[in-house]
Amino acid sequence: MGQLASLDQRVSALEQQQRRRPVVVCGPSGVGKGTLLTRLLGEYPDDFGFSVSHTTRAPRVGEQGGVHYHFCSKEDMEAMIARGEFIEHARVHSNMYGTSVAAVRAVSEAGKACLLDIDVQGAESVKKTDLCARFLFVAPPSMEDLEKRLRGRGTETEEKVQLRMRNARGEMAYLDKPGFFDTVIVNDDLDVAYLRLKEALLLVPPAEPAGEGRG
Repeated sequence: MGQLASLDQRVSALEQQQRRRPVVVCGPSGVGKGTLLTRLLGEYPDDFGFSVSHTTRAPRVGEQGGVHYHFCSKEDMEAMIARGEFIEHARVHSNMYGTSVAAVRAVSEAGKACLLDIDVQGAESVKKTDLCARFLFVAPPSMEDLEKRLRGRGTETEEKVQLRMRNARGEMAYLDKPGFFDTVIVNDDLDVAYLRLKEALLLVPPAEPAGEGRG
């Protein structure tokens, strides 16, 4: 009995370890990634979290270092980038922002899986780390459907729509890379896509194909 209990504990610990692996979520703009992740965080606030980004801008009133952002100098951040400590970084106006490997690891150490909503270049960077992440891609049913969604927002100029569609084609091309993504979820129905997301993250058992499971 003792050996069985010990085995159960080891399996349980392994499952917890699997669940705490960071989750990289890619997919074109307008595909519904943000909606799916917001829903996931709402249902499982103790299991998932976002990392705290670094920035070189000054803290605003009420902002706390290490909570809202990791505030640092431009020199420090540039040195960290040069050492390869960032998964992704960007300049916005005169300031820099970025997601560090250490910030993602901190979420895992707090007992949660870090959610990373990043582009495919960022995903390439994560693959070069030892974060042992899971890689998911959220795809539209078709490029025509994606364009319809972008136009349906009513907030995008024609130029922006065309730019987003060009970027989308680049992101979708990554689906041709064998083994790059662990799971691909086609978001043609939000509720079904959300269930697929939970299955991929081991939160619910996978649904049995129709016609199976009855003896």
